[in-house]
Amino acid sequence: MNTPLRLGIAGLGTVGVGVVRIVRQQAALLSARTGRSITISAVSARSRDKDRGVNLSEYVWEDDPVALATRDDVDVYVELMGGTDGPAKASVEAAIAAGKDVVTANKAMLAVHGQALAEAAEAKGVSLRYEAAVAGGIPVIKALTEGLAGNAITRIVGVMNGSCNYILTRMESAGLSYDEVFAEADGLGYLEADPELDVGGIDAAHKLAILSSIAFGTQVNFDGIEIEGIGRVSIDDITQAGDMGYKIKLLGVAQRTGRGLEQRMMPCLVPDTSPFAQLQGGTNMVAIEGDAVEQIVLRGPGAGMGPTASAVMGDVCDVARGFVLPVFGQPADTLEAASPTRSALPAPYYLRMSLVDKPGALAKIATLLGDAGVSIDRMRQYGHDDASAPVLIVTHKCTRTALDEALASMQSTDVLASDPVVLRIESI
Repeated sequence: MNTPLRLGIAGLGTVGVGVVRIVRQQAALLSARTGRSITISAVSARSRDKDRGVNLSEYVWEDDPVALATRDDVDVYVELMGGTDGPAKASVEAAIAAGKDVVTANKAMLAVHGQALAEAAEAKGVSLRYEAAVAGGIPVIKALTEGLAGNAITRIVGVMNGSCNYILTRMESAGLSYDEVFAEADGLGYLEADPELDVGGIDAAHKLAILSSIAFGTQVNFDGIEIEGIGRVSIDDITQAGDMGYKIKLLGVAQRTGRGLEQRMMPCLVPDTSPFAQLQGGTNMVAIEGDAVEQIVLRGPGAGMGPTASAVMGDVCDVARGFVLPVFGQPADTLEAASPTRSALPAPYYLRMSLVDKPGALAKIATLLGDAGVSIDRMRQYGHDDASAPVLIVTHKCTRTALDEALASMQSTDVLASDPVVLRIESI
């Protein structure tokens, strides 16, 4: 096919500008690899007058992204605005209804509305591609839908938010508090306009929901994910974890069990020999385990102009080649409704709490753990003041149900000076 593939790009932030630059700078390469030229017909963004460091004067400007998505001279609508609903969702729906292929980086929209959008796209016979929605420049979507298509996936584990990884590694390397590094990251522009999307684990959970759907043949179920952010992780936790041979990471885990689909995004301890422990700054990593391949580990930049625009253009090139694949790897109408469940597999846990500094307090905590069937592997007291005594406990493997029973019993005592911080120790 020699006719040009014409793009309409909505959203001209960092990623959108990166896409424009690739289309311009790599025109010959893109044509050689796809068999047709790739051009830009029209663009849209909130502000027409903003200096974006790239000349956009040769493209038609549309103030309304829905109008852009339905233009006759647009073959592929590239949605880079973001947002669960609003203009992003409306314009993607309009593009699909008009028979346009869609490429998006919008993980929030897909995590919430992915099933409906997939059904609409497949009914119209158009592509809906989203490599850039998960893990930046890492081709994890392609790995699951194509390279590992012959595997029954057993587990996905990932560090998928670079901002959180930056905060945790910066706390460790500089010995700074969470609040100090949070302010630093915010000042550097590493956090979303609503920082809770990052540090609350929501952004990473959106990505996990998408990967789970592909891996396990289920409808996207963001609401079924257990989510806990990194806001309660202290420099003491990081230091103590390091002393025991662990690092703390915001870790997403998804696996299908006999009880249902387990999905969780929360801070965990990982052994310092794990590849996840080596991640610094904004780097992402995803490990995929399958019955035939066993385990593969993908590592790379999780955000930024170049990596994310690279992922967008990978999808555009597949559309240019005429490659069509079901949105989540198998027809949307065959995806099962996920039945969410909490992990029933035993694991060791890290507990940090402050106890009222009085005789018998620690013994009472140990008794309550034992009564719930939770045995203690290691226990340490450190640096207490006149009012409270910080205590660190590492358990042997136990179920979270048993641990929750013990934690509930502790709340009814008079020995807790603060709520315990609980982190699972993950083997990966």
